[in-house]
Amino acid sequence: MIIKCPICGGDVEVPDDALPGELIDHECGITLEVVNEGGSIKLRPLEGVREDWGE
Repeated sequence: MIIKCPICGGDVEVPDDALPGELIDHECGITLEVVNEGGSIKLRPLEGVREDWGE
């Protein structure tokens, strides 16, 4: 699915199986977090420290 970036307004491709809490790096340089708001998937800028899980 394609969702608009809340920062730059560009298209962000979000996998259909994305779960709330997943992180997506966008080409504008922002890291976005997948959230479930009212039953629909949305993106918001990541706030706080990001865990890299050894990547």
